[in-house]
Amino acid sequence: MAIKSVILPDHIQVNKFELSVPGLPPFTLMSVSGIEEELDVVDLPDRTTHTGGRTKPVEFEISIPAHHQQEIAAMEVWMEENKDPVSLFAKKTGTLTMFSQSLITQKSYLLDGLFPSKRALPELELDNDGEMAMITYTMRADEVVPLT
Repeated sequence: MAIKSVILPDHIQVNKFELSVPGLPPFTLMSVSGIEEELDVVDLPDRTTHTGGRTKPVEFEISIPAHHQQEIAAMEVWMEENKDPVSLFAKKTGTLTMFSQSLITQKSYLLDGLFPSKRALPELELDNDGEMAMITYTMRADEVVPLT
C-alpha cells in the first residue's frame, strides 16, 4: 500500500528571497548557497555518538552583481570592520527570508553573529559572451534561528 501525499499550494520558491542586514542597503543577491546547520557530536568510549548539545557556526556564500556599486561598497566597509582592529559592530544580525509565488507565505531565519569572511572576484576571460560579473562573499554566522 502506497501512501500518497499532496504538495500544498503557494510553495516557497527558490528564486524569491532576500537577505536584510540593518544598517546596510538592500542587497540584490543573485544566489545564496545552501546553509547547513549541524550539531556538535561527541564520540563515546562505547563507540556510539551523542549530541554535544550545541550547533556549530554556519558558512554560506552570497553573490552580488559587480556593477551594483552601492551594495559592493557596503560589503567592502563591512569586510574592513572585520579586520584588525576589529570593530565592535563587525558582527551583525541578518534575516534571510524566502517567499512564495503570492508573497503571502514566507519562511524567515535570523542569522545571528553574521559577518563576511572572504571575498572572491569573478574569473575573467576575453572569450565570453558578456555574462554578468558576480562578486561572491563567504558569510559566517554563529547561529541560525527559525522565525516563521
